[in-house]
Amino acid sequence: MILDSFRMTDMVAIVTGAGRGIGRGIAQAFGEVGADVVCAARTAEQIEETASVIRKNGRRALAHTCDVNHREQLEQLVQHTLDEFGRIDVVVNNAGGTMPSPALKTSERMFEESFHFNVTSALVLSQLTIPHMLEKDGGAILNISSGLSHFVEKAFVAYGTSKAALNHMTRMLAHEFAPRVRVNAIAVGSIETEALAPFLAEADLRGKMEALTPMGRLGKVEDIAQAAVYLTSPASSWVTGKIVEVDGGTIASNWPLDLSGM
Repeated sequence: MILDSFRMTDMVAIVTGAGRGIGRGIAQAFGEVGADVVCAARTAEQIEETASVIRKNGRRALAHTCDVNHREQLEQLVQHTLDEFGRIDVVVNNAGGTMPSPALKTSERMFEESFHFNVTSALVLSQLTIPHMLEKDGGAILNISSGLSHFVEKAFVAYGTSKAALNHMTRMLAHEFAPRVRVNAIAVGSIETEALAPFLAEADLRGKMEALTPMGRLGKVEDIAQAAVYLTSPASSWVTGKIVEVDGGTIASNWPLDLSGM
């Protein structure tokens, strides 16, 4: 049955930023299709909530507090996973982000911190986990990128540039570790999460964004989670080095606010 290829039965997956939003959605979706999941984020209460849902659905889940900006914490995350489950099959580098800032007000420190958070942390966790994947049956790495990696928008020079770097790092790693480890990314469009909620409170912002989106709505966490299941399950066994755009069909930014005067 073709649906069986979307199952992740008994796979072990690490998901960073799993306490809320897209990370939580991906972690819980993995549990629904049969994976055991290590939920990593900085807030213990949030990841425990995510893990509890996975356990209720019959899979094992581990809540591990971790700040991906610190290598030693990533090392502890990997060791805890191996101690608990004995293997690592899937890694989702979801944790990341950078607040908007006009280009002339973006300091060197902010720019470099954006790269560390959005790119370097994903590289380090990949370096720490790929050897364990190669010891077993291979594996899959999924990087969560952004539409702003290829769209242009004012006040997102640090975030957009770092996500563009993440995209090309995805291609580089995929080329180096094929065919044993597949590496892909999702370029995420405007998803209705807690992070976007404060902006949606602005007058008719939702309506403006929906009008600029061919599919006529903002994305849902489930839209990304479903794509994540595809890209990390056997269903995509012939897919690597690709940046999959899940963005409602947008071909340009649908962000209607000019933040360059911040």
